[in-house]
Amino acid sequence: MISEITQGQLATLSFTGRPLVVCDVDEVIVHFTRDFEDYIGLQGLWLDTSSFALNGNIRERETNTPAPEALVAELIGDFFEQRTRTMQEIDGAVASLLAFGEAADVVLLTNLPHTAGDHRRENLRSHGLPYPVVTNSGPKGPAIRNLWDRGGKPMVFIDDSPSYLASAHDYAPEVKLIHFLHDDRFARHIAPLDYVSLRTASWDEARPHILRLIAG
Repeated sequence: MISEITQGQLATLSFTGRPLVVCDVDEVIVHFTRDFEDYIGLQGLWLDTSSFALNGNIRERETNTPAPEALVAELIGDFFEQRTRTMQEIDGAVASLLAFGEAADVVLLTNLPHTAGDHRRENLRSHGLPYPVVTNSGPKGPAIRNLWDRGGKPMVFIDDSPSYLASAHDYAPEVKLIHFLHDDRFARHIAPLDYVSLRTASWDEARPHILRLIAG
């Protein structure tokens, strides 16, 4: 199910009929984990990377006790409100997305609090990205299906989250999927997904592969 806010944003999009590239933002275009670790460190917490999760892995530095889920949710919300406007580019992301934009429509589909959406748009514009940003909550499959039905073909979706890629595959199996895992501390916990077109940690590898996909 797509939230009313996301539906409203999707409805404003227009497409040229060219191929469509849909890209996640956190840990794909901009660093999230690095900045989030810095943020929680200032509050006496640290991030345990022994599994692919935030709940249960944010711990008190002095006692090593996991932070309660309610506190984790609060920390994430506060982080996005305070840090989104200054998040830094992952090497090669901006140049790659601008290259895609020469041959395709590009939409940035990001899960973060809707209230931080304008902060995200400001940040991405500061990096030189002119593309529409759609804020989403929950699984991304419904939004991907909406974009597949309306946008050009072929369509490529890039994300770091195995659950969001699985959701996209369930709702729109026609879409080519790229599993972008920039942080090896988390990537090592994720088994390969047999329905993705490419699993990569680098835009140097992702960029030519995606350009071939959208070229047909």
